[in-house]
Amino acid sequence: MSKPAAGEVFIRTRRVDDTIIERARECWVSDLHEALGPIDGRMATMSERMRPLALGIRMAGVAITVRPAPGDNLFLHRALKSAGRNDVLVVAAAGEAGAQWGYLAALYAQRIGLAGVIVHGTIRDVDQLAEMRYPVWATAISPAHPEKKGAGALNVPVVCDGVLVHPGDLVVADGDGVIVVPRKRARAAVETCGRRSVAEEEAAKRIAAGATLWELHDLEDAYARLGIVEHGVGWDEQDRDAFTEGEGA
Repeated sequence: MSKPAAGEVFIRTRRVDDTIIERARECWVSDLHEALGPIDGRMATMSERMRPLALGIRMAGVAITVRPAPGDNLFLHRALKSAGRNDVLVVAAAGEAGAQWGYLAALYAQRIGLAGVIVHGTIRDVDQLAEMRYPVWATAISPAHPEKKGAGALNVPVVCDGVLVHPGDLVVADGDGVIVVPRKRARAAVETCGRRSVAEEEAAKRIAAGATLWELHDLEDAYARLGIVEHGVGWDEQDRDAFTEGEGA
């Protein structure tokens, strides 16, 4: 009987087209979230724990998924060995201690043109990484030493911070967080995002011309349906008898 494999590595992935990635770099995460709809948008968006190390950075690329052993980043380095331009490492370390990413890894990633890194787990060397402004999002920071000897998997489906990620999916990240768009829906989502961006530009022009947000969002009817009572005086200027009537009865 053959010995079972200690881990799995798949070199090839079916990828989002590079032209879609270029357009996705102009998309905001919030617009893609809206483009996918209220249910799918939530399912595709990582939690508020997944934060950028530095603000003012946007990133888009193709998911290269990594499932490392606990406290071990050997398979992250295996991913770096074959990754390249427009790739995003999505590391599903399940929040385990043992830093998955650091300064030297970022230097190498810059050299090969890696688009960015998403880590459900810990990173370290954050002062140097922040100075580099390399695109990295993570759920935790820790100086904990990672081992480099554990089995894992590369380019298999993973759950990263609650989101199912398939290798080849579109990953977009900015200051709002990280969203993963399924490969087959990437083109449509990016096109919808583009239309939303145009509409937002038009709204900004209307605000500059004097329009109110109340008008832009057409809120009058929704507000009216609530039956809210509005008073033309301050709360402490009105007849307080209405509030004290019946007290002490």
